[in-house]
Amino acid sequence: MTGLKPLLRHNPPTIGDSRGARAYIGSVMADFLDLGEPSQPARPEAYRVLARKYRPQTFAQLIGQDAMVRTLGNAIKRDRIAHAFLMTGVRGVGKTSTARLIAKALNCIGPDGQGGPTIGPCGVCEPCRAIAEGRHIDVIEMDAASHNGIDDVREITEASRYAAVSARYKIYIVDEVHMMSKAAFNALLKTLEEPPAHVKFLLATTEVNKVPITVLSRCQRFDLRRIPADLLAQHFAEVCDKEGVEAEPAALALVARAAEGSARDGLSILDQAIAHAGLEGGGITAVAVRAMLGLSDRGAVRQILTAVLASDAPVALDGLRRQYDGGTDPQSVMRALLEAVHGITLAKVGTAPDPAQSEEERAAREDWAARLSFPVLHRLWQLLLKGHDEVARAVLPIEAAEMALLRAIHASTLPDPGELARRIQAGGPIPGAAAPAPATAPAPQAEPVAEDPTPATFPGMVDALDNAGHLALAARLRHGARLVRYTPPELVLSGSRPIAADTLTELTVAMKGLTGRVWKVTLSDEPGDPTIRQAEDTVAEATRQAILASPLVRAAQEAFPDAELEDWPGKRSIA
Repeated sequence: MTGLKPLLRHNPPTIGDSRGARAYIGSVMADFLDLGEPSQPARPEAYRVLARKYRPQTFAQLIGQDAMVRTLGNAIKRDRIAHAFLMTGVRGVGKTSTARLIAKALNCIGPDGQGGPTIGPCGVCEPCRAIAEGRHIDVIEMDAASHNGIDDVREITEASRYAAVSARYKIYIVDEVHMMSKAAFNALLKTLEEPPAHVKFLLATTEVNKVPITVLSRCQRFDLRRIPADLLAQHFAEVCDKEGVEAEPAALALVARAAEGSARDGLSILDQAIAHAGLEGGGITAVAVRAMLGLSDRGAVRQILTAVLASDAPVALDGLRRQYDGGTDPQSVMRALLEAVHGITLAKVGTAPDPAQSEEERAAREDWAARLSFPVLHRLWQLLLKGHDEVARAVLPIEAAEMALLRAIHASTLPDPGELARRIQAGGPIPGAAAPAPATAPAPQAEPVAEDPTPATFPGMVDALDNAGHLALAARLRHGARLVRYTPPELVLSGSRPIAADTLTELTVAMKGLTGRVWKVTLSDEPGDPTIRQAEDTVAEATRQAILASPLVRAAQEAFPDAELEDWPGKRSIA
């Protein structure tokens, strides 16, 4: 208690105030024996979503925007820095991140504090760290969605007259600038055109068409591109590696396609996929991602499309129902079918394949492209596109999707408008048209028996198709069809040589138009006869050898050793 005596003498309690004395002594003891606050358990660091955690901190980490980075780098090196920049592009491609990187590049002073503007900011100096953390006093970020009035712009114009406090440039980052009012835009024009030397404006927007042309003309514009799916998949693989998460390449490709060129959207989906994978350690699988996003199975889509092209309605509808029962939206299935037809058409044109596609998907599209004609693909695209729109508006989406598939199956067996016009001119039967009602006559009269127009042989049928205007179909049959059996109205061809499903359908319709009979065209595993062209080549070669073996020709060759047989019957078929 000796240590308390000075304190008691300094401010003793009044005499007789025992309660006050006890309180006073208690407070003194508390001060004297103060050991500080009890230790608290360390709070875990708050989780940051991947889109924020892996926000680009340097231009090298900004994926898919090489052209813009090169332009900015050259401008900084040559000291040709514009006073206002406008970044435009779809969501999540890095517009705001690019604005912050430009702010760091212009205000970086280097680790030694002596650096100047650079395309590679150090990230360790005070301006770089303060800008990255969003606390730099001279880098002002403003969301035009909530600060879109003329008063907000007046604050900017008033503050821009004062020099920067600690940075090289005072920078205003205005996000979603297209949401500013007309009066606010007009108030900003003069300052935006001739700002003080120490001020830079960085504008970002997703809807550049809503920004007045007077503002666009005062800015250096950068159109940020959608990030390719292969680059996104590679970026997501690096993120998974840093997070210690295993992921199938096919799963990352699905995430990249679902992101539609947006890094932020893709990272958000990847965050969800990691959470969806759980703690079992199995990693992210393509099946899980497809189920999580409600995407249709690519293999199932190929099966449905195959059934549609083969006019197999039960298989097509069963595949659609299985996708629907598995939780896939019918509109998603229609969209996947549209993507497949579009990819097949691009493959037929000869464009480079999508690097994010699987080998199986690529091989299937190339096979379809080799077998399907452009008219069939264009017709199928229009039918599926109409079906997609109907499903989007339908009260019964799955029923609307089924009807759309049935319409596509039915239309695949119909001839094109040009063929219909030729049939109308020739007076032939029109598929789908009702037969005319017989005229009422006073008394029935016997009709003469019409001659059967069915050719007796398969080559005769091919010639009849050629004469009727089916030139392409006749050429395909003449060069590629191997006959197994021709017994009208049945035709069996060999399946050892691939024949496209649309060729069989077109042949069935064409022969019905020629003969008026319903034909059954099937494929068999038997090898079949040689093609018509091969048979013609064999006959032509035999004729050539017979001519060369004749005494007259042999004598002419002996007299003229350099003479050659220039023409003979059937030469055109093997020339």
